[in-house]
Amino acid sequence: MAVDRSVRSLISLTNASSSRVLNLTAIGLAQAENHEHLRNPLFVSPVINSAILIKHRLRADEADLFNPRRTVATKVIVPFERTDLKQGGRSLFIGQRGFEKLLREVGNYGDKLDVRRDMDVLRLIDAVPSLDPFLLREHLRGNGYAPAPCYFEIPDADQQRMFTYASAEISRLTKLATSGHSGPVGASTARMVSALLSSEVNEKLEPMRATLNLKPEEFSEGVFSWRGFIYYKWSLGEFWPLLIRTLREVKTIQPFGKASHAEAAFMNHSKQIIIRGAKDTSDSVREIIKKYDDAYAGLLERQDARLFREFLLAAPALFLEMGTKMGAMAHVTSFWNYRFPAGVSKYVDCEELVTIFQDFTKSFGDELAEAA
Repeated sequence: MAVDRSVRSLISLTNASSSRVLNLTAIGLAQAENHEHLRNPLFVSPVINSAILIKHRLRADEADLFNPRRTVATKVIVPFERTDLKQGGRSLFIGQRGFEKLLREVGNYGDKLDVRRDMDVLRLIDAVPSLDPFLLREHLRGNGYAPAPCYFEIPDADQQRMFTYASAEISRLTKLATSGHSGPVGASTARMVSALLSSEVNEKLEPMRATLNLKPEEFSEGVFSWRGFIYYKWSLGEFWPLLIRTLREVKTIQPFGKASHAEAAFMNHSKQIIIRGAKDTSDSVREIIKKYDDAYAGLLERQDARLFREFLLAAPALFLEMGTKMGAMAHVTSFWNYRFPAGVSKYVDCEELVTIFQDFTKSFGDELAEAA
């Protein structure tokens, strides 16, 4: 079990989560009086239920912990002191060699708590590319787990905007599907959107599965990824203005106090790396979205189901790639805007700014982190 001091870099997220960080420590402290949080926890182990989960890009020495090797893993950090993250904590990776033994040790399961149940939830969390609350909640619900809503708080306004966006995306398909049939198209769209965004792929979508000639399990995985694509398209539009503002502020921010020559050089170079990384990542995301748009247009405009069938078969892998890239951009944006709210002076010392820039460069990949 590693002693992990990297949690210190999350001090600015003491009271917040992001698409790359699920801060159960903060949620537990904020929901201490919420009986639903106690009755229906995310994890049965109180220790794991107050941990910090991070989508972490593995360093070269960490990659050896996995077989087969991977580049991104989910780190579980158990703080030594929940109210003082500067103390650091113990950490492990979901799915690393000896994972069950390590989890039993750090989670204090003993004979009474169900470690298998928590292992299953952790592996489901590890399987999604982002810790975004919408995707995480839907993925867990689809696999039979429904923890208290406080773990996945999504503002009602955001949920409504997402539903409205999905309705516009699906309306053309329902017009095609209901042509020649009686009944309002709006009602058909609402039913299909509800079915698409629900935790189950039910009989409302069965005609589409039959048309696309997909096996139930292929269709189920494809629809979950399709749901994710719609959500990511909506998310990109929502946070894009914030990302642009964040990058402008990253470019101009200066820490207070005197920086050493090495620190100044690192920060100046990191600014270029972060801006380049965000541009390259957003370009890659838009290329993936274009694959979806082309396949969807083929289904709607040419009534050619072949391309969309191929898209749904490839969607889980594309969804994983897109989620990782979206998570990197969303993490940079949410972290920066939480640490430096709009309209508030950006007061930060050199050491903290270096730590933030190190985290951001790692978000965009090992190559850029090494360049920085």
